[in-house]
Amino acid sequence: MTADPSHQPATPPAAGPAAQPTAGRAAGPAAADLLSLDPEAGAGGRSLVLRGGTVLTMDDDGSVLEGADVLVTGRRIAAVGPALAVPPGTVEIDARGGIVMPGMIDTHRHLWQTAMRGYGADWTLSQYFDWYYVQHGARFRPEDVYAGNLLGAVEALDEGVTTTVDWSHGLRTPDHAEAAVDALEEVPGRFVLAYGNIFDAPWTWSRTAGLHDLVSRRLRRSDLLGFQMAFDVTGDPQFPERAAFEVARDLDAAVTTHAGVRGATDDAAVRLMHEHGFMEERTVYVHAATLGEESYRLIAETGGSVSVASEAESSGGQGYPPTWRLRAHGIPVSLSTDSSVWGSADMFSAVRATLAADRAREHLEAHARDETVTDVGLRAQQAVWWATRGGARALGLDDVTGSLEPGKKADVVLLKNDASPVMAPVLHPWGHVALQAQRGDVRTVLVDGRVVKHDHRLLGDHVARARAAAEATVEHLRREVGEEAWSAGRVPGSGTGGFDSPYTYSDHRGAAAAAPPR
Repeated sequence: MTADPSHQPATPPAAGPAAQPTAGRAAGPAAADLLSLDPEAGAGGRSLVLRGGTVLTMDDDGSVLEGADVLVTGRRIAAVGPALAVPPGTVEIDARGGIVMPGMIDTHRHLWQTAMRGYGADWTLSQYFDWYYVQHGARFRPEDVYAGNLLGAVEALDEGVTTTVDWSHGLRTPDHAEAAVDALEEVPGRFVLAYGNIFDAPWTWSRTAGLHDLVSRRLRRSDLLGFQMAFDVTGDPQFPERAAFEVARDLDAAVTTHAGVRGATDDAAVRLMHEHGFMEERTVYVHAATLGEESYRLIAETGGSVSVASEAESSGGQGYPPTWRLRAHGIPVSLSTDSSVWGSADMFSAVRATLAADRAREHLEAHARDETVTDVGLRAQQAVWWATRGGARALGLDDVTGSLEPGKKADVVLLKNDASPVMAPVLHPWGHVALQAQRGDVRTVLVDGRVVKHDHRLLGDHVARARAAAEATVEHLRREVGEEAWSAGRVPGSGTGGFDSPYTYSDHRGAAAAAPPR
C-alpha cells in the first residue's frame, strides 16, 4: 500500500520542466471567450495559464508553490512553476491572491435524490431507509432520476468537485439507468456511475441483460465516465451476493458497498466477502463506521479504501465518523457527501465535518484517560488530501487526476473571491481550504482542460434546465405521495416506520435485528 504523503512538509520546487518568464506577460484572449475555446483546438491543443496563485500541487511531496503558474495545454497539465513561458495566444487567468488546487473528488453521492434537497434535514437513517427503500423510492420515474442527476452533477461542478461517483441505487429499470447516464453525459464533469438497485436483489439485477448492454454501449468509453457496481452485503450466511461479485469481476468493475452501517450492515458482511475472496484493493467501503477491529484489519490487509461521509454519519446515525480508527489501521480514506436530501452535498463541509469529528473523538478519548491533546493527529493538509488525491486513488484514477502535475488531466480549481472577507489573508493554505473557503469562493473550474466555471458562474445553460427538471420531479412526488404524507415526511416522529430491514428483497435480518429502534 502506497504511503499517504500528506503529512510530509511542503517543498518549494516547481513540478515540471524549468521555464522562462514570458516577456511582459502579454495578455492572451479575454476570459469571456473561454466557453468557445476547444481544448483540442490548434496544433497540440489550445493553452491556458493560471498566473501567480498559491498552488497546492497535491504531489507526493505535498508541495505548496507561492506565486506560481499552472499551464494547461489541450486536456492536460503541461507545467507547474513560477513565471512560466507560454505559447502565443495562451489564455491567461489571474490567480494572484487565490489558491489553485486539484478538483475535489466525491466518492459517494446519491445524485438521483438531489431534487429532494433538504427535505430530510431532520431525518435519521431510519427515516431515510423508510422513505426511499420502503415507502416511496420506487415512485421515481426515469425522468426523476435524470432530474436529480442533472441538478446534482451541476452542483458538484459549481463547488469545485470535478469527479463525482454517482452512487445510483435507484436504477430499478433499464430506462432509469439510461436516464442517469443521459444526465451525466450532458454535464461537462468527470463521473463514475455506481450502478445499483435497492428494489431488487443484487444477485438478480446484476445478471440482467440491461446492465451488460448499458456497460458495453455507454460506459467506460473514456476516463470521463467510469463504472462501478453498487450493492450491500446483508450478512446472510448463504452469501447470495456472490453472484453479483462474480458479475463485477466479469465486467472488470470495482464494487462500492455500504459497510459498517448501524441497522443495515455489520462485520458479518466483511467476513463473508473475505472468506469468499471478494475483498480487493479497488473495493470501496462506504461509511465503515461500526466495524470491529478484525474487519478494519481485513480491509487494511487487502488494500481497500473507505469513503467517509462525516456529515451524514454524524446526523443520520450510520456510526461515528471512523477516520480516527482508519488512521490507526493505515486504511486509505476518501471523502464523500452522501445525499443532499439530509446534508449539504458540499465537499468543503465534508472536509470540515471530518476534521471536527476526528479531533472531537481524539479529545474525548484523551479526556477519558485524564489526558490533554496538545498535538492533533489529523491535520488540515491530510483532510484536503483525502478530498482530492485520496479520491483519485480510491477510484483507480491516480494517473489521471487528483494532483497538479505535468501529464495529468487538467482538473483544476481556482479559489479566489476579491469581494469576500473570507479569502484574505491566506496564511495557511491547507487550513484555508479546510476551514475558511466556501463554494462561493470557487472562481474557476476546469475539467479535462475545459473551463466549465469562471468568474463564479457556470458556463452554459445547465443550471436553468436542471432547476426546471427538479421542480417537475417535486410536483410529481407530491402528487404521488399525497400532501398529508409529504408534509409529515419532513417532520419525522418516533420509531422506524414499521420495517425491520432496509433490504426488502432479503429475509435476512442480521444487522437490523442487532440494532433495535429506540
